[in-house]
Amino acid sequence: MQKHSILGLIAGLAAAAIWGGMYVVSKVVLDVIPPFTLLSMRLLLGFFALGAVILLRGGFTVNSRQFWSYFGVGVIGYGVSLSFQFVGTKLSTAANGSLVTSATPALVLPFAFFLLKEPVTRRRMAAILLASLGVLAVIDPRSAQLSSSLFIGNLSLLGAAITWALYSVLVRKVSSNADLLQASAIMLLGGLPLTLPVSAWELTTQGMGAITPGIIGGILFLGIISTAIAMFLWNFAFKELPAAVASLTFFAQPLVGSLLGWFFLGEKITALFVLGGVLIGIGILISSRE
Repeated sequence: MQKHSILGLIAGLAAAAIWGGMYVVSKVVLDVIPPFTLLSMRLLLGFFALGAVILLRGGFTVNSRQFWSYFGVGVIGYGVSLSFQFVGTKLSTAANGSLVTSATPALVLPFAFFLLKEPVTRRRMAAILLASLGVLAVIDPRSAQLSSSLFIGNLSLLGAAITWALYSVLVRKVSSNADLLQASAIMLLGGLPLTLPVSAWELTTQGMGAITPGIIGGILFLGIISTAIAMFLWNFAFKELPAAVASLTFFAQPLVGSLLGWFFLGEKITALFVLGGVLIGIGILISSRE
């Protein structure tokens, strides 16, 4: 395997692992700050963190066409997809969220075929199938609920999975000859036209709770680690790897979340979880060796 491929896999797995571990922090901070206000803070902090590094390297050098291309991709990923995710999480259940969003790697395949002309090979299909079965073992779909009262929430979660798959493929499409750091920073700005108006409404109608040093630390973690660093790593994975391969690293997210639940909350690790982890690993290995 080439060095760039290995780095891409590591980057994708690291991004998914960070997202898998941010649930506890998000839960604490969301008790104080409304969701779209927090999302706007994350995007702004992420932009300023990446922007500081870009300024140290000499500043932004993108032209107008590149700026709007990256910005448009960000609208899909950080505006539309994350908004769907927030709405779906609020109106559905955590189990449903894990189940529906686990479809993201499979949804990458058709987008990669039509937008990037990546072939849908038997190896890639087998890798997706194995890893998907592994995720089902990890998250246990028996806990999902399909009642009519959750329909809008479940539909929003599906919208989040579809648009995140589209975003990820578009990252590969626009980043082939791009300065990825600059592209990633501008993409974060793309979410703000959708999140800031909702954030203003939240602050007007709900306000915020007490901002303690712990909450500030949580905001900084979510903005710098979970947004600036993790989003850049995810984009790097899709720049370096075929989209179908990079997408499989997404499956590290439920694995890490479950392991942290075991470590911090005393949740049980079952034989199904171990089997799921093995299947996910085999799926990633099969895909990466194509």
